[in-house]
Amino acid sequence: MKAMVVEQWGGPDVFQPKELPQPSAGPGEVVIRVAATSVNPVDYKIRRGLIGVAPALPAVLHSDVAGVVEEVGEGVDHLVAGDEVYAFAGGFQGWHGALAEYMATDARLVAKKPASLSFREAAAVPLVGITAWLALVDRARLAPSDHVLVHAGAGGVGHVAVQIAKAVGARVATTVSTSAKRDLVDQLGANEVIMYRDEAVEDYVNRLTAGRGFDVVFDTVGGDNVERSMQAARVSGHVLGIALRTDANLALIHQKNLTLSGVFMVLGL
Repeated sequence: MKAMVVEQWGGPDVFQPKELPQPSAGPGEVVIRVAATSVNPVDYKIRRGLIGVAPALPAVLHSDVAGVVEEVGEGVDHLVAGDEVYAFAGGFQGWHGALAEYMATDARLVAKKPASLSFREAAAVPLVGITAWLALVDRARLAPSDHVLVHAGAGGVGHVAVQIAKAVGARVATTVSTSAKRDLVDQLGANEVIMYRDEAVEDYVNRLTAGRGFDVVFDTVGGDNVERSMQAARVSGHVLGIALRTDANLALIHQKNLTLSGVFMVLGL
């Protein structure tokens, strides 16, 4: 099969076309005939050698995939050959990824593709969708009574988080940087939109929560925004982040009795 392979970590130029043996399905595995993949920040960070969950070199990268089941291994009973599927299923921890014509993976990571989505659309869903769900539903246990702030609601994880929070029934505020992004989050159902370049944290917390703060703050930005997220949370609130590499002053965790959760969904697989 044809594949794009990296033999060293670095920039995009490390990708090299190679011919590799087509994989077969072991027990509990499936082989997917790849139709589409996507590019997420974790993919280029793995390619640059910045994340410790990378597969051994030489490696086939990229985690999100959509395609058709080519072969089913022993013990797999929820999928059959010919099923259209999608998954976050490779490019890390010993599994080759989706930058190839075929990929073998753990069948437990694979689900049937919704008929309403094209292969390209479905391939863009798994990482961002699972991350947002893990943060808001599994970790924060978001409730209809909650007032949640999603930072960067027009971003990859953010735009899914806005929709999940709305589906739960929560009141959703989100930050954006442009009028076009404001229009997008309006369409996604955000109750309140914050143009963060024009309004300080204290000002929008007073405007939207009467100074109380948000029950749940989901930070998809990281860096300096971690401290702003803690400032925006109410006393005993919950702040969740997907990029918590920061020099932020964590004293607010103690001062406001906050819960701070880091979410890195790859480690949950």
